[in-house]
Amino acid sequence: MNAAPDPLDPSQPGQPGEPSISAAADRARAQLQEEIERVRRGVEEMLAEQSAPINDDLRRELNDLREDNRLYVKKRVRKTERKLERSIERIDDRTNTLERRLDQLDDERRLVEYRIHAETERLLDGLLLEVRAIADRLEGKPC
Repeated sequence: MNAAPDPLDPSQPGQPGEPSISAAADRARAQLQEEIERVRRGVEEMLAEQSAPINDDLRRELNDLREDNRLYVKKRVRKTERKLERSIERIDDRTNTLERRLDQLDDERRLVEYRIHAETERLLDGLLLEVRAIADRLEGKPC
């Protein structure tokens, strides 16, 4: 039997294919806000059906609820946007660092290839001189 993950414990990993806890929390918040708005509309409709004028206190409370809901959503969206921007900045920084490191490694690789090539050429030139000296000795020519 699978227990629902505790939203207060981010250490509990979700199963592969399951949405993250933050995504589930966002959906739950959206559903809660929709439910609050549905109840508010229901109260207004009920009062309208009773043909009774809406009490000023009740109207004010409904408007306060609507404003609180709007401010809450606005605040959460701003907070999420800032968090997303920070994450993107961190990823950009890491990408730039990796690009610089790759460029540095490429330069080092080119330098090492040049050194290997130059050393191999020097060794082959030395070997060629030795082989010629041996050939000259075998032919009896003075060195």
